[in-house]
Amino acid sequence: MKFRLLLAALCAATIAIPASAETPDLPAIARASGTPEIPGLKMVWLAPWGDVAKAHPWKNIIVHQTEGPAGSARGGALAQSKNPTRRGVMVWVETDGTVYWAVPENLVPTHTDGADRNDNKYIDNGPTYHQVNKDTSIGVEFAGNYPDVTRGATDAQVSAWRILVKVLRARYGIPLDHVYAHNWIDYKDARYCEGCTLATLAREWGE
Repeated sequence: MKFRLLLAALCAATIAIPASAETPDLPAIARASGTPEIPGLKMVWLAPWGDVAKAHPWKNIIVHQTEGPAGSARGGALAQSKNPTRRGVMVWVETDGTVYWAVPENLVPTHTDGADRNDNKYIDNGPTYHQVNKDTSIGVEFAGNYPDVTRGATDAQVSAWRILVKVLRARYGIPLDHVYAHNWIDYKDARYCEGCTLATLAREWGE
C-alpha cells in the first residue's frame, strides 16, 4: 500500500514539473539579454539584446506598414542591420509572422517625419506633437501591403503582434497608451491609415 502511494506521488510530481516549467514568464524573458526564445514568436536576431539598463530610453512604440511585397521584411531588416540609423525601424515583421530584430537597442533608426500631426484627427495630439518621434519611439514595420496599400496585416502578423507588443512594453516599461499608429502622430498617405488597425488592436487587447 505504501509503495502504491509513493508511486502515485512520484507520478504526480513528474506530471506537475513539466507543466509548470512550460508556463512562459514573458516579463522575465523580455528582460533577458542575448537571443532568447520567445514562446509564440519566430525571431530572427540580426542584433542581439544587450543589458536592458543600457538600452536607449524608449518611451513609445510606433506601428508602420511598408509598401512592399511579401518577403520584403527580410530585405529591409538586413539593410537596416548594415546601416542601423538609416530610414527604417528596429523591428520588422514578415507576412508569415517572422520577426526580425534588426538594430541594437541603443541605436536610433530614422522613422517618422517629426511627429508633426497636431489636428487631433485620430487621437489627442497634445501629448504627441513633436514628442512621439524617432528619438523616443521604437518603430515596428509590418511588410506586405503592396500593391494595395489598404490591405491589412495577415493573420500571422496579427498573432505575432499580440505577443511582440507585450514583449516590447515589458522590456522597456512602455505604457499601453503609448502604442501609436504612424498616421496618428505623423502625416503619411491619404489612401489609408498606416498602422491604425494594429495600434488599435494592441490597445484593445490591453494588459
